[in-house]
This record gives sequence, C-alpha cells and structure tokens, in this order.
Amino acid sequence: MARALILSSHVAASSVGGSAQALVLAALGIEPVVVPTVLFGRHPGWGAPGGGPAPRDTFEGMLAGIEAQGLRFDLVLTGYFASTEQVRLAARCCSGAKVVVDPIMGDTDKGLYVRADVAEAMERALIPLADVVAPNAWELERLTGVKADSPAAAVEAARRVGKPTLVSSIDCGDEIGVVYAEPGGAWVASHRRLEGVPNGTGDLLTALFAVALLENLAPAERLRRAVGGVASVVEAANKSGARELPIVGAALKDGAAVRVEQLA
Repeated sequence: MARALILSSHVAASSVGGSAQALVLAALGIEPVVVPTVLFGRHPGWGAPGGGPAPRDTFEGMLAGIEAQGLRFDLVLTGYFASTEQVRLAARCCSGAKVVVDPIMGDTDKGLYVRADVAEAMERALIPLADVVAPNAWELERLTGVKADSPAAAVEAARRVGKPTLVSSIDCGDEIGVVYAEPGGAWVASHRRLEGVPNGTGDLLTALFAVALLENLAPAERLRRAVGGVASVVEAANKSGARELPIVGAALKDGAAVRVEQLA
C-alpha cells in the first residue's frame, strides 16, 4: 500500500484541509499520515474555529517521531501553514516522494489570509521542490503577476511557475474550470457552475489529483478524474443540503461527467 504524508490543517468538524484529504486518500487505498499545522474545531468561515496553530515543538516533534519510526512515503501533500518555521520543516520532508504543493495563501473574496512571510516562505522553499503546484486562480496571479481569468491566461501564468501546475477556479463562461499545464501540454476540465458549494473543494481536488499522479494516469485522465470527483461530491452536498462536503462514501473515482479539452 502506498503511503502519503499530509502537512496541513486538522479541522475536526469540517471537511477541509489535511483531515479531509486523509479521508480521500484512505478511501482510494493510500495510507495517510497527517501532521497538523493547525488544530481547529471548525472552519473559520462558520465563526470562531476554536483551537489554534500547532506549537513548533509539537510539529517538529511529530516529524521527528515519524522519522524515527522509519516510515517512507510515496507522496507528500502540503497545504495550509501557520508559520515560516513549519514551512522550513516541511521542506525537509520532500525528498524521495512525489510532492504536491497547494500554496494556500488566499482567494478572490478575502485576498491574502496567511501572513505575508508564510506565503513568501512557501514560494521560496516549497514550490521549487514540487512535482505539481496546485494554486487557485488568485494564488497563481500572486505567484506570477499574470491574471488567470480564462483558461488561456491560466496556461500562460502556469508556464511562469516553472512546474507542472493545477489551477482551480478558472472562469469558463457558463462553466467553472480547472486547468492543468505541464511541459508536454495543457488541458482544461469544466462543468456547470453549482450553487452553495461547501468549503474544501480545493483540498479535495488536490488530493484526488495526487492519487491519479501516483497511479501514473495520463495528464488528461488525471484531470478528468480529479475534477469529476469534486463535482460529484459537490452535487451530493447540494442534493442532500449538506453544509460540509460529504466525502465518506462519495464516488471519488467514478465521478460526475466533465468536459476535458486540450489547450496546448
């Protein structure tokens, strides 16, 4: 069984962050090992989350314990960080595995919602180590200075990252899309816009794409599976009126139908 190290948030009562990604990976046959960067009771979007950042000694000590146990990882997923020290320690974990970096910094609605030094540390220390970088459109613009307001613009911006890049929240007219660009080509997967989308779709997308990367699927198929899985979970949430993503029991591999188009 493949094993993944997840360095991101633990949010007890919300389907977001590293705790949600662990559910996804376990459902798809990958053993998750989660080292939390923050410990929250719920997503801050619901109000005061409770909890707080993982203390430095706790975070570093957990990594040391994992190393002492001799665990080896096929995949490292990084997400939300609360401090530059956490980023520095995370970078030390990125050898010998596929590395997928979700540079969680902010979004269109809120702007930058991590400290500026944490965002800069991710850009400086983690992105150069990544096999895939997975920003949203706002984060991609912050990284490159190019506004990713269409699939073509997202490809142009992704090329400036210098790494294979998965970009979410791309405007595709009546649809919403995800662009994936790598040296061999670029693709967009799109589906109809859905209302009432719960938090955590970016975390879900990154996890699903990472699994497909480990399975050595062709790029277009990786994208189709990841975006289709997210769409199916959101559709299930809409149908049931769920306020959180209903990940457990979801159709993560055989998700909703999405349109995949090659761009370059």
